[in-house]
Amino acid sequence: MNGVMERASKRIVIEQLEKTNGEPPVMIRGLHKAFGDQVVLNGIDLTVARGETLAVLGRSGTGKSVLLRIIIGLEKPDAGEVSIHGQEINGIKSARLNEIRRKMGFLFQQAALYDSLTVEENVAFPLKHNTNIPESERHDLVGQLLKSVGMEDDLKKMPSDISGGMQKRVGLARALALDPDILLLDEPTAGLDPITSGEIDELILKLQKEHAMASIVVTHDLQSAKTIAGRLALLHEGNIVIEGAFADLEKSGDKFVSEFMRRDN
Repeated sequence: MNGVMERASKRIVIEQLEKTNGEPPVMIRGLHKAFGDQVVLNGIDLTVARGETLAVLGRSGTGKSVLLRIIIGLEKPDAGEVSIHGQEINGIKSARLNEIRRKMGFLFQQAALYDSLTVEENVAFPLKHNTNIPESERHDLVGQLLKSVGMEDDLKKMPSDISGGMQKRVGLARALALDPDILLLDEPTAGLDPITSGEIDELILKLQKEHAMASIVVTHDLQSAKTIAGRLALLHEGNIVIEGAFADLEKSGDKFVSEFMRRDN
């Protein structure tokens, strides 16, 4: 099966699963997680639909990144369920979990590029290890991915030769390499200047429009969340204190929500 047929076949399977199960791409129910005496998630319920972007907000250390790691199966919850297209992922065999992970793209907070690989090789890595796409077709696909994030002229550079914002762009291209239908973004604008942050936000909006993925963005950057997400959930002391549109958070009478909005505006 060539690369185009492989990607088209995967998309058809995903759409059939959604129709059969009637389940959203991501569904979280009663999620609990603690590290010793520190409770970071205290019965979280969240659902993300196809084509929707949810931003999970909160102060540092509130469990936002832990939530993403549980969704992708890198951390195990103490209790609760995480379902991907109706498939509960906790306790399943590693081979099946890896199949499910291939439906998810993950952008790490620091981009997490391989220092010893070029930009091109970083983006090609998931294709090389998870598909049977011929090398010539893989090369063309990597070129298309890098062009989609504005990095087509830098494919031979090493990660150390490009800026933090450029590394985030390459990380996004790599996250999209397997044509995921779920995109998880961990602090995509962290450590970037306001102009570069705005460029990353615009890029995320562009990619979301092109791919119609279910996206979860973890961030403490309220302006970024307002720009890229249609729905926001604010975590505090292990609980979601409010969930809704940006306007809902703005007009909330909850003391913590009001304080969070003032300090982050």
